[in-house]
Amino acid sequence: MVPEIYVPKGWGDKDTPFQFSTIAPRRVPAVGVLADDFESEQLNDRNSRRILTSLNSAIGILSLSKNDSSLLMWSHYADGYSGAIVAFDETHEFFAGHFDMVYRDARPKMHIESLLDADNPVPIAELCIKSREWEYENEVRVVRNLADCRCVDTSDKFPVYVMDIPRECIESVVIGERMDVIEQREVWRFMKDIDHASLHLDAVAHWEYKLRRDTIKLVGMKSPMMSPRTAHIFADQEGTLGDAARWQIEKHPLSEMVNDTL
Repeated sequence: MVPEIYVPKGWGDKDTPFQFSTIAPRRVPAVGVLADDFESEQLNDRNSRRILTSLNSAIGILSLSKNDSSLLMWSHYADGYSGAIVAFDETHEFFAGHFDMVYRDARPKMHIESLLDADNPVPIAELCIKSREWEYENEVRVVRNLADCRCVDTSDKFPVYVMDIPRECIESVVIGERMDVIEQREVWRFMKDIDHASLHLDAVAHWEYKLRRDTIKLVGMKSPMMSPRTAHIFADQEGTLGDAARWQIEKHPLSEMVNDTL
């Protein structure tokens, strides 16, 4: 969110009443974008950093991704495969105004006048540009005013604000293979009665550099599907379900191989 901004000579310290919209899409055609080879002593990111400082106290960003199969992202963002992926319905009104991140080889350059349209607030999406090195994340952002959120943590430099996501937004959950079994069971208890959502478990495959996915529950399904890897979720249950789970863990020929990371 820190493009280089060109401020012509003579601009001085005049007031710069920046107004931004959290949900407006990027303007087409682009407004105020300068050529990558444009050079000037009046071109730098000082004003971007001023803007960012102001926005940090006014807005929050929810960073999501379209990439659900990256080993690197599982490691970085899901606590080394011990977290989970939650997939959402992007058409739900809760995600109104979401936008894709833009990735570029060159840092963007903008004319300051493009940020000063008093009649039309500038879409924050226009500032959300990253180096192409981050392209593997395939990031999607949702921006909201902090006034509409609640603060739950002030221990860090940037306080954490949250909003309640409607349950009907959830399309699926994928738990990581290193999630504690107790937590896996908690996720199952939460998900089993959500008819419109599925539940899976991802583990690093024993071949190639990819993930293998075990399905636990499909949409509309009440009774779970079970494999030697997911049987631990049900091994504490009584009755037929528990018996089947314990057999899979103890007797299934693949149990030792698929559970060697537990």
